[in-house]
Amino acid sequence: MTHRLTVRVALVLTLPPLLWAGNAVVGRALVGSVPPLTLNAMRWALAFLLLLPLGWRALARPGEILARWKYLVVLGGLGVGSYNALQYMAVRTSTPINVTLITASMPLWMLGVGFLFFGEQARRRQLAGAALSLVGVAFVLSHGHPATLLELRLVPGDLLMLLAAALWAGYSWMLARPPAAMLGEARPAWNWAEFLLVQVVFGGLWAAAFAGIEHAFFDPAPIVWTPKLLFGWAYVALGASIVAYWLWGVGVAAVGPSVGAFFINLTPLFAALLSAALLSEPPRWYHGVAFALIAAGIVVTSRPRRN
Repeated sequence: MTHRLTVRVALVLTLPPLLWAGNAVVGRALVGSVPPLTLNAMRWALAFLLLLPLGWRALARPGEILARWKYLVVLGGLGVGSYNALQYMAVRTSTPINVTLITASMPLWMLGVGFLFFGEQARRRQLAGAALSLVGVAFVLSHGHPATLLELRLVPGDLLMLLAAALWAGYSWMLARPPAAMLGEARPAWNWAEFLLVQVVFGGLWAAAFAGIEHAFFDPAPIVWTPKLLFGWAYVALGASIVAYWLWGVGVAAVGPSVGAFFINLTPLFAALLSAALLSEPPRWYHGVAFALIAAGIVVTSRPRRN
């Protein structure tokens, strides 16, 4: 892990927040069309089928998978099985401003998980970068009037997003700090598609189990099949899953999860811009301020230490 942020890596880490902002918009649009845990299971089932032609060779060598099953069960459960299931559940009861604010706390979760479980000490510039990024997000969410944030109230969906943020932090650290069996010559010769497919296999089992519990105990409304649902299903499986997870893995491997986490704060900014585009509303001045603050947070936290 180099911790060196280049223009290429910055671009790689910018695209997942854009795709995940679209995922949040689609998730809200599909409320009432499909139960949340069922949507997550559908998402990863389709992602599996799309990845299979690219990553089938990993499944042809089951011994390599079974030898690392403990790591893969946890990795798939955190990144594939849990995070988006919790997000889809959260948007049913929480407000967009609350969910986005909680997602924007990701750098702090990254620093906390890194310190508690991986022995990573938080540096002052990382804390300063987190503060700058959070202020930028606050500008977007408050439309330039941060005092309105004092009126926020937590609801069950907010608590689900807090849990989702913590789990995603764990997933990102597990990518950046894998066990010995996933390092160097001991690591299987999996390319990005093969490694992601293996994650989807294990995470998909979690997602299917959660969907089964949803239907067995909560009697959700039936799926309403419409062109909107089909389009949304295709988007969350291809764009927000395969492409975004691939790029996120590449970026986190290059600079580490603590730096990568600051790029997640671009998600609410992109969500605001997408909403503005869909509503035919031009960007406001506070979008520019927010982008500058979030970018400053990324620059501050990624600067190399002086000797």
